[in-house]
Amino acid sequence: MLNRRHIRVKVMQTLYAFKGSESDDFSKDQKFLLFSIDNMYNLYLLLLSLLIEVQKRAEDDLQKKQKKHLATKEDKDPNRKFVNNELLKLLSENFQLKNQLEIHNITNWELDSEYVDVIFKAITSSDMYKEYMKTRVSDFKEDKEFIVDVFKDIIAPNEKLYDYLEDKNLTWLDDLPTVNTTILKLLRKAKTTSAEGYFTPKLYKDLDDKQYAIDLFKKTLLNRTALNKEVENKTQNWDADRIANVDYVLLQMAICELKSFPSIPVKVTLNEYLEIAKEYSTPKSSIFINGILDKLVKEYEDAGTLKKIGRGLM
Repeated sequence: MLNRRHIRVKVMQTLYAFKGSESDDFSKDQKFLLFSIDNMYNLYLLLLSLLIEVQKRAEDDLQKKQKKHLATKEDKDPNRKFVNNELLKLLSENFQLKNQLEIHNITNWELDSEYVDVIFKAITSSDMYKEYMKTRVSDFKEDKEFIVDVFKDIIAPNEKLYDYLEDKNLTWLDDLPTVNTTILKLLRKAKTTSAEGYFTPKLYKDLDDKQYAIDLFKKTLLNRTALNKEVENKTQNWDADRIANVDYVLLQMAICELKSFPSIPVKVTLNEYLEIAKEYSTPKSSIFINGILDKLVKEYEDAGTLKKIGRGLM
């Protein structure tokens, strides 16, 4: 679920917030980094559980209508197509997903049920819902396509839900695009025969990625003075106050990665930090960072100090 770019963003944010020097104890900051990454999984579970809660809300709505004193024919014999949606049932009956929701104590929607109502009303008032409910029966394919559209067009862009997530955890806003993409991918590829662990993917692709996060944070922090000198040597004509703090951090990380991570190709490092700069820094930051890194790479290559292992890593 987690990709290397997102790991870099998390490391950047932690380094940016670090107020000490490279000689200070940074164990708390490292713990925060790992907590921030791990908490991304809670966001994933929270959004997936929202689909389950919306289905429950739909069931409750039908039951209330059936119990009305002056229930109509439609109230007594409602269209249960949405309530019986096969993909939603697959989610609600998934044992490992239930287990993870309990382990991570995902109970937000019990306490903040008004947001379930917001999403439920947004769904039931939509044209896609009206079109979906024109018939009473469906197959798994139709049910899946409907839920994918609901998540993509109603849940993911919902402003009230966005504000709620921002209020609960500020770091979630940076996680949201990755989490939404992961959920959409899983929903699109879901099958009635999906393995039990299908809806509970691993946060890290492998242990190497977790170690990469720790190493990038520690090596950048421990070598900050030397890394800053590298930057200063290439920005002598620049007023230091004009260089954005985020750019400094990104340059430190990029140089560290170029010099201390031999298995990562130079092009990957350059491209990744330029893309992060475009998203998180000033409009001209990517051009500035590209110019500095390009000069440094050429210097390292000429000096023979750019050690990369494997084919095609330059």
